[in-house]
Order: sequence, then C-alpha cells, then structure tokens
Amino acid sequence: MRYDLALVDLDGTLTDSAPGIIASIEHAYDALDIPRPSEEALALFVGPPIEESVVRNGVPLERVPELITAYRSAFTRGGMFDNSVYPGIVDALTALRAAGLRLCVATSKPEIFARQIVEHFELDGFFEAVCGASMDGTRSTKADVVAHALDTMAATERGLPAPERIVMVGDREHDVLGARQHGIETVSVAWGYAPAGEIDEAAPLAVVQTPEELVGLLLG
Repeated sequence: MRYDLALVDLDGTLTDSAPGIIASIEHAYDALDIPRPSEEALALFVGPPIEESVVRNGVPLERVPELITAYRSAFTRGGMFDNSVYPGIVDALTALRAAGLRLCVATSKPEIFARQIVEHFELDGFFEAVCGASMDGTRSTKADVVAHALDTMAATERGLPAPERIVMVGDREHDVLGARQHGIETVSVAWGYAPAGEIDEAAPLAVVQTPEELVGLLLG
C-alpha cells in the first residue's frame, strides 16, 4: 500500500451534512436577531471551525459564544442527522479496510457530535478512532485536530506510522493546510464544499473525483 494510515474528514468528505448545518446556522442568526449571511456565504460554513465562519459573517466577537450556543441547540435537536452518507463511501471504506489501511476520522466538528454522527450512519466499524474539536474551543483549528488524531493513534497498540505513510483526506483548504503543518500530505475530494479555486490554491498532493478513484490512489 502507498499509505498505512488515513485521517479522514467528516463533513463534505464522508457525509453531505450541509442541510442540517445551514438550517442550524440560520436558526442561530435569527435567534440573535443578526441578519443572515447570503446563501453563498452560508454554504461556506460547512467544514471550517464555526468560530472562524461567524466572525467573517457579521457576528461581533462578544456575541460569538451566544451564537454558537444557539447553533448547537438547533443542531442537537435534529440538524445533526439532517445529513447523508455520500454514494460510494461505504464501498470505498470497505475496500480500504480490507486492504489493511488504518482509518481515523479527523474533523473540525466537535468530537462529541462527530462520534454520534459516525455511529448513527454505522460508519464507526471502519475507524480506529473519531477525533474532533473540543467543545470549549481549546482544540478548534484543523491543525489542532490533526495533532489530536496523531496523538490518539500514537497511543494505540500499533502506534503511529512515519509521516510519509500518513495521508489526510478532505474537501477544504483547511484539511490541506492543517495536515501540512504536521508534514502530512492531503488528497482532496471533489464532491465536497470547497468553492471554485480553493483547492487548487491550497495545492494538495492530488484531487480525486470519485470514492473509487480515492481507493485506487490510496492503495497505490
């Protein structure tokens, strides 16, 4: 195999989570009586840490905690599961695990929510660990999450492979840039939420168009 371990993003990579996330964001803006961002801007909320997105979209710094609380309230009431696994993902994960590739979820979504989503869609059996952001904001950037995932995998019985044997799989520039801080290459998927030009500018190792293509590239 080309790699021993793949760190895999959740939103926009494994699942199409935009409907529930966007509806929850809209609820939060309405609850705080702050004008909603445009539809184009709302689409870009999927993937990056929510703290970064709301500050870029009209929320004063002092009101960010209040908005995040309102967002999480709507998200946990139902938005979390207004979501679906992308076609071909289960087959791809099955093939990767059958070939012996180790898998770990690494997402900017709070870990407590990521675990519930992965279990809800019965994807948990494919992954050795589900690693995400912390609820208190102390672990929020993608680089922070990647560090957490690497530490988690290093503590397993099989340990952590060399950096050149690890790959990040994701759909946004945050995946590429966060993994790069740890000397890890990224394979970007084209079916996620990145706006035109974002992935090209981030310059991942490769971009794949389908889950089948992803399997072929990861297995070499």
